[in-house]
Amino acid sequence: MKFCKAELGVSGAKAALATLALMLMAGAADAQQLPHSLRDALLGHKGAAEARRVAAPPVARYVSETGGTFVFDKAAPQPLIKFDNSTEVWVLSPQPAPRGDVIYRNDLGEPVLRVTKLGGLILFTDDAPMGAAVALSGRATSIQPPAVLSIAALFQRLVIAANRASRAAQRQIEFATLEDARPETSVLIADSAIVTAEAFEQAARRGDRSLLSKIGRVLLTEGRKPGAQLKDGSLIVTYAPGHGLAGRPSSKRIIKVMDR
Repeated sequence: MKFCKAELGVSGAKAALATLALMLMAGAADAQQLPHSLRDALLGHKGAAEARRVAAPPVARYVSETGGTFVFDKAAPQPLIKFDNSTEVWVLSPQPAPRGDVIYRNDLGEPVLRVTKLGGLILFTDDAPMGAAVALSGRATSIQPPAVLSIAALFQRLVIAANRASRAAQRQIEFATLEDARPETSVLIADSAIVTAEAFEQAARRGDRSLLSKIGRVLLTEGRKPGAQLKDGSLIVTYAPGHGLAGRPSSKRIIKVMDR
């Protein structure tokens, strides 16, 4: 049986197309096993998971599966987090974790957030110590405090903190500074007072009023390292200028001292 050259050309083209189709099908099936650049070259686009992935803004609001909402600020000089149901701004320290993840810890070394290599977030709280999944809600404004407070604004915040602590303790709690405030320490003094009031309220919510009964006043003092101690009925909270908000203890650290 004889074939003309035209018939041979058509048959050869069909065979070539069939072979190419099989190669593309095999390439698609093995795409997940190939490096990104090779997979993209074969299939002509990025993987579906990559296409759906959207980078979170540097300051964003998130909601956890337990219902809690918070702002995570990575644009600040130090990573910050603030929960909507609290006035406290937490300073976090990033540490590398397995699989390319990053764990953000508080000043007690406890994990607060885990950011996966793919950009997912896991939140750790007292109510969810094993972690709760977190979803991006949208952009947010920075929670970085102002650089300086006026004397009037500082005095107002000290009064508010003293009133909050007094309500929690169910008696008058005096707040006083041992050093004169300076422009570079005004914000740190105010925030030290705020986290101290937060510690009083947390102790009251837990029913630990015995902790509060030991304290008659709060003294805010300047030092080389942030910390807190109980002495002669006074809670002495030390702030350390030059460290940003990390220059004062968190409410958890203060409660730990109160609980001794």
